[in-house]
Amino acid sequence: MRNNTYIVMPAYNEAAVLSSVLSDVCSAVPARRVVVVNDGSCDATGVIAAKHGVHVVHHELNRGLGAALKSGMILAVALGAQAVVTFDADGQHKAQHVDQMIAPLLRGEADMVIGSRFLKNESMPRHRRAFNAIGNVVTWLFHGAWTSDSQSGLRAFNLHALTNLDIRANQMDVSSEFIKEAHRLRFRVAEVPIPPIYTEYSMSKGQSFMGGIRTVSKIAIRKFLH
Repeated sequence: MRNNTYIVMPAYNEAAVLSSVLSDVCSAVPARRVVVVNDGSCDATGVIAAKHGVHVVHHELNRGLGAALKSGMILAVALGAQAVVTFDADGQHKAQHVDQMIAPLLRGEADMVIGSRFLKNESMPRHRRAFNAIGNVVTWLFHGAWTSDSQSGLRAFNLHALTNLDIRANQMDVSSEFIKEAHRLRFRVAEVPIPPIYTEYSMSKGQSFMGGIRTVSKIAIRKFLH
C-alpha cells in the first residue's frame, strides 16, 4: 500500500507557497502520486503545480474544499491509489508526517486516520482552538461521532473507505461529513498526533467566524433535509 499511496491537495490561490509545499511533498512521495486540485484559482496556482510534474485537476470555477477533495480522490483511485492522504496546500503540514498517517492503514488497524493537532496538547492560537472545539461538538451533536480534531485537513483513507464514502458537501462542511460517513459506514478510525504548523500565511487562510456559522448552517440543513 505504501507504494500506492497518493497525496490529494486542494489548492485555491496558493501561488505564494505552493512551490515550497510541493517541493517538500515530492521529496517524500513521487510527483506521479500527487494530485493537486486547482479549485478555480485566480493566480498561478495551476501553473506552479504543473511545473512540479504532479497530476493537476482544474476547476474552472471555485467550487469549494469538499468538491476539490472529491475530484482529487476520484482521480487518485482511477490512477491506482490504494490509499490517499489529504494534504493542505498552505504549508500547515509536512511530508514527514505522511508515514505516520498511513501506518495504521498498513497495519490493518484503520480505514480512516485523522492527523490530530490536540492529542499531545500542542500549542494552538486560542481562536483556532475554540473554532475546532465548536466543530467537534457540532459534529458530535449532528452525527453522533466524536474525534479530537474533526476539522483537521490531514487525513488518510484506505481503498475500502475511498470507494464507499458518499461525500456530498462541496464546502468546508466536508470535514464533518467525513466523520459522519466514517460513523455511518462503521469505519475503523484512528487518530495520530501531528504538531500544528502555523505561519502568518496559513493563519490568514483559515475559516472565519462567519464562515464557521455558514458551515454549521449547512451541516444542520443537510441533517434535517435528509
